[in-house]
Amino acid sequence: MSDKPEGQGGHGHQHGAEEIPRVDVSERGGKGADGQPQVLNQRLFMQLMVLDCHDESQPDAVLDGLDKALSARGVSSVIYEDAGSPRSFGLLSYDVDPAVFVEKVRPAVNSIGPKPLSVRHGFTMMGRSYASGHETDLQFWLIDRPKSVVEDASWNWHVWYPLRRSGAFAKLDPREQAAILREHAIIGRAYGAQDLAHDVRLACHGLDANDNEFVVGLIGKDLHPLSHVVQSMRKTRQTSEFIVQMGPFFVGRAVRRTKKA
Repeated sequence: MSDKPEGQGGHGHQHGAEEIPRVDVSERGGKGADGQPQVLNQRLFMQLMVLDCHDESQPDAVLDGLDKALSARGVSSVIYEDAGSPRSFGLLSYDVDPAVFVEKVRPAVNSIGPKPLSVRHGFTMMGRSYASGHETDLQFWLIDRPKSVVEDASWNWHVWYPLRRSGAFAKLDPREQAAILREHAIIGRAYGAQDLAHDVRLACHGLDANDNEFVVGLIGKDLHPLSHVVQSMRKTRQTSEFIVQMGPFFVGRAVRRTKKA
């Protein structure tokens, strides 16, 4: 009889007559430069909050205070002026450790006074970068690329939104799924190649209050192409047949960026 506690051991353990499979939560990409499959148990977490400022007279001072509070705590962040509200801000923060949202971002926001900021209901989005299994440089696609896209000072217009696909998509044959996703990806790459729109895609399974599956960020130097790519995507099979919920959409222009030291 094994002296190991139940749930520990090699590739699985016996639970009655049924073997419980071993769970691997690592991200997996394509083969690396050494010809071996890439495995990385790390990903980038990102969170967007929309903050309403209750100090009607000095929203700029509140923005300065928020920027200083985040910088003092070493939070990598982007602060947006909300295009849809004159006294609101968007706050994007990100780290490989999601504890930063509770241990640093939360106290930074709560430190702003004397009139506090409030979080706009329904607009908080949180997700994690993920691998598709084909990435040639897994570290770059999971960690470095999402950072570089939101940190690029020449791309100040950002649109963020969550979405959920129908269960019918998950039941499709993998080859049919791949064809549907490829149609979507080709459009995205065309906009990126012309420097019109760049994307950040995050999984948010179990992290979203409304049970969405993904959070998408569209980033660029002009706003119109970001709207245009969403319009173009409507024609794809994925959007027209299998996406059952999109939004709310947050539209902001980046005005402050802080990078973790």
